[in-house]
Amino acid sequence: MRASRLVTLLLLLQNRGRMTAQQLAEELEVSVRTVYRDVEALGAAGIPLYGAAGHAGGYRLVDGYRTRLTGLTADEAQAAFLAALPRAAAELGLGEALATARLKLRAALPAGLREHAGRIQERFLLDAPGWYGNADRTPHLAAVADAVWRRRAVVLRYRRWRAPEEIERRVEPYGLVLKAGRWYLVAGGPSGIRTYRVDQVIGLGSLEEEFVIPDGFELAAHWNGYLADFRARLHTGEALVRLTPEGAHRLGVTPVGDGWTEARVPIESLDHAHGEFLRLGADVEVLAPAELRDRIAGTVRTLAARYQG
Repeated sequence: MRASRLVTLLLLLQNRGRMTAQQLAEELEVSVRTVYRDVEALGAAGIPLYGAAGHAGGYRLVDGYRTRLTGLTADEAQAAFLAALPRAAAELGLGEALATARLKLRAALPAGLREHAGRIQERFLLDAPGWYGNADRTPHLAAVADAVWRRRAVVLRYRRWRAPEEIERRVEPYGLVLKAGRWYLVAGGPSGIRTYRVDQVIGLGSLEEEFVIPDGFELAAHWNGYLADFRARLHTGEALVRLTPEGAHRLGVTPVGDGWTEARVPIESLDHAHGEFLRLGADVEVLAPAELRDRIAGTVRTLAARYQG
């Protein structure tokens, strides 16, 4: 879209100063000829820029000129309004700030983008939590977020699934992650970096000890590594199954033709796989391991007897 490209060209000159036509062409992924035409269009629109020839030449804006545009293209404005999660912001105590920020953002947008952003809000709504799960109560979320923001250590009282069920430890809150409607705290402690579900925090004591994030730590990279490790530990076995085309689709397996497809799929445990494969009904036949096949067969016999009685 040419309008978007003109805005990008203007912001490049504003942020970087002098740029040659060739440099602009490379940044915008267009031809030099297109850059010449775009520069002429900006000049005709009253943008004070000039070009100079020679080794030290190029295009630049008149000193002191700055555009009042926010720098958002139509796609960027759309993404900004789609990315806003009012519920998450409210949980962090930022609901009012988010609403004010969105009003300011809309006011700063050019008329065309302002109308586009309005249509996005009218037609799309993001609801992050899962469909069947109840919303987690996170009474300590705001305090945790404050500690993350201020880089202050805290003493957590935490409920976990294994004994001892309740623990207390000093941790350094590095960051918060919202995953499928549930908040997780990534924090450093005596045994390294750990992840805590915020809804399982049953007490929090703030300390005035400021900490420093370890060199090289990046929240997104750490979280991706955590997820990869979690999945690796989760799927410790595999099952050999036969699937109908519908069963293959539901299990995320590429079907072979229109008949049955044989596949090996990772499983977390026999108990978990037993429940998951029963959900597929007649669209799956478990071939191995034998113990899993026998357990499913036993459940099917019990169900058949119950419904035939």
